[in-house]
Amino acid sequence: MLKLKIMIPMVLIVLAGCSQQVRNPDTGSTTKNQGDSLYVVLKIKNVIKAGEKINLQFVVHNDQSTSKSFCKWHTPFEPLMSKYLDITDENGNEVSYKGPMAKRIMPPPADSYLAVKPKDTLLADVDLLKAYQLEAGKKYTIVYNSSGISGLKATNKATFILQK
Repeated sequence: MLKLKIMIPMVLIVLAGCSQQVRNPDTGSTTKNQGDSLYVVLKIKNVIKAGEKINLQFVVHNDQSTSKSFCKWHTPFEPLMSKYLDITDENGNEVSYKGPMAKRIMPPPADSYLAVKPKDTLLADVDLLKAYQLEAGKKYTIVYNSSGISGLKATNKATFILQK
């Protein structure tokens, strides 16, 4: 019973993550994320030939009139440290992730946040071959799965065919 009492607060701390707050880059203060700020659009070529780089563009948009920030953890704005994309083939089979999985301290330090100016975007490229086992001759669907960590809302799924 004592172990359970200790574990429950630890789970709550881990679940708190970055997404529950938005850091104001001008003042350094944090506020609850109201869902009115940043969103992600995933972009990739429709057809990619085997042997070519499989480059996904991860574009963060701020349509608001004030600067907004997000936690860069579980996004391509930091070195590859987690599985923040779910990739499935046309049969619904999940593609194997072969990259690192980092553990984090909570709450995130101030340098874990990136600011996006009003009416601006930030772009990061992801080489999917660095972390996923993709096979030629298949169609793939990519979904951003880490809104709960970064605070970013994904607006789309990206699809591509990896030709032989």
